[in-house]
Amino acid sequence: MDATFWATVALVIFLAVVIYMKVPGMLSKSLDTRADRIRSELEDARRLREEAQQLLAEFQRKRKEAEKEAADIVEAAKHEAELLVAEAEKKTEEYVARRAALAEQKISQAERDAISEVRASAVDLAVEAARSLLAAKVDAKAGADLFKASLQEVKSKLN
Repeated sequence: MDATFWATVALVIFLAVVIYMKVPGMLSKSLDTRADRIRSELEDARRLREEAQQLLAEFQRKRKEAEKEAADIVEAAKHEAELLVAEAEKKTEEYVARRAALAEQKISQAERDAISEVRASAVDLAVEAARSLLAAKVDAKAGADLFKASLQEVKSKLN
């Protein structure tokens, strides 16, 4: 008997033992299990990718909303700043107008006071001049009577 024969017999026995032990079924089951696991992992990966795409789309939408909101806030701040500047300019103009009116009032009051003072001085000088002239022409008693009468007349005209 030759070695090829014994190798063939050993191969047949080996294959019979493998088939008897259901090794092909176990291999098939193992491969099916592995294929199912790979299929499941691929499905999970696909699902995760879809979720990631949804999250990305949501974050992009939120980013656009945030950018729009930020632009709105900036625009509102600019508008409010313009209103504040306009209000400040208006208040400044009103303040300057009030100060100018007050200054004009003070100037006109000073003019009135100066005119009154000049008039009072003129009256005092006129009274003094009249007294001097009358004193020179009239005796002391008649001069005093005339002075009192003139003084009363001037006081009544001033008041």
